[in-house]
Amino acid sequence: MYSQTEKRQFTIFLLIAYGLTYVMGLFMWYGNASAMDVSVFPNAQMMYPAAGVALAYLITGKKEQKYPKGFYAVFFVLAMIMAAMALISVFVALPTLGTAEAPVSMWTLISQVAIIIGSIVGWIALGVSGKEKRENGGLRWKKTGASVFCIVLFLVIYILRTVVSYALSGQLSDIAQTLASPYTWINLAAMIPNFFLVFIAFFGEEYGWRYYMQPYLQRKFGLRGGVIVLGVVWGLWHLPIDFFYYTTPDMGIIMAVSQQVTCIFLGIFLAYAYMKTNNIWVPVILHFLNNNLIPVLSADYSADILQNQQVTWAGVLFGLILNVICFGGFLFAKEFKKKDAGEGGEL
Repeated sequence: MYSQTEKRQFTIFLLIAYGLTYVMGLFMWYGNASAMDVSVFPNAQMMYPAAGVALAYLITGKKEQKYPKGFYAVFFVLAMIMAAMALISVFVALPTLGTAEAPVSMWTLISQVAIIIGSIVGWIALGVSGKEKRENGGLRWKKTGASVFCIVLFLVIYILRTVVSYALSGQLSDIAQTLASPYTWINLAAMIPNFFLVFIAFFGEEYGWRYYMQPYLQRKFGLRGGVIVLGVVWGLWHLPIDFFYYTTPDMGIIMAVSQQVTCIFLGIFLAYAYMKTNNIWVPVILHFLNNNLIPVLSADYSADILQNQQVTWAGVLFGLILNVICFGGFLFAKEFKKKDAGEGGEL
């Protein structure tokens, strides 16, 4: 089913995407236990899946093959810089900026600057690599009509899901007030240029999960089964930040289960969008929207909005029901009945 080269590539991918993630998770545990700033870790971890793909292709690719080697090298170096920053942050404390009401971690600022610089350099590396190499690396924009449809559809579902969630918790007036605020719409508009400045982190996940691992797993488990398995392993990949960032260790198991719900069902829609468009930039954009709509629609723009969340089993059940309704049906879309599992695989 898989060639020796593909097996070698997959091993390299796993060593970076999972091996590095869990090794760094030990340092994250240490930093959390020592009350150090661990805010760099989530951003760094987002880079590891695509870094694994990049390294695998750089090591195993033949010299005569035309692929975006320069972009892969830039991305891998940036991922290692982010990992080094995360590692240093658990041993070197930096002052907190801002005010008592709106503190901003210096390490958070440094990591964001690195992502912005990395994104700019990444766009340049992509541009100079040329159409043929971008095509061979699955990096070209495709099917504009279908791509825009998937993005708009996701936005509609996301907003409706948020409104329903607020309504059922008796906070409908809060979301109505947020949506009526001009500040909300200004921030929504600002997300467009912001994407181009921070895309590299979201590309880091989606190029690893949707472009590479999804078709790899679909060849073994089928189009639907492969997506479900990917959702499970994607959720497991989040374990370090589930326990030591998103919430506190005592609620880590609840968060890990909640993460499974999110990764499986959001993963279904991301898989649907990728299979419909064969355009990796669509999942990248959707992942960016999924993460960045949270502060906009909650009207909470604090830098640590995702950190130390309070989670309950009742909330997990509610999230399961809502995500099944919103995303579960896409598993039966016509895209999951085709024989072609998409791109990825051996380079």
